[in-house]
Amino acid sequence: MIPPPEPPHPLVVHWLQRHLSVVSFVLHLIGIPLTILGVLLFPVYAYLVSFPIFVLGLGLFLGGFGLQFAGHYLEKTDPGEVIYFKRLFGMPYVEFPLGGGPFAGYDRATEASAGDDAAQSQAPAGTA
Repeated sequence: MIPPPEPPHPLVVHWLQRHLSVVSFVLHLIGIPLTILGVLLFPVYAYLVSFPIFVLGLGLFLGGFGLQFAGHYLEKTDPGEVIYFKRLFGMPYVEFPLGGGPFAGYDRATEASAGDDAAQSQAPAGTA
């Protein structure tokens, strides 16, 4: 017997709710690995003391963050790093974009269990 799939972790759902635009999602899919790769190149630079590796790592780090910030700019939301400081200083911030998406109304507390017949009755009309 194959167990039913588990619902996504709340942090994953929260991230998906904050990145509803396909363009923003793709920019994050490209930008996050570039940022991580830039950070991972720093120990290589420190060991080799190579200026080209330093420039490459810094470029990857800043370019990756730039792509992520561009995604948030397109969605008209604040990036998580900016939200942290705005919360700290009591400033208003925009965490979730306007509009809907596949996880816009997802609430784990109201989710029906996999074996429950209520899951079928909650499906919108016209869906198969």
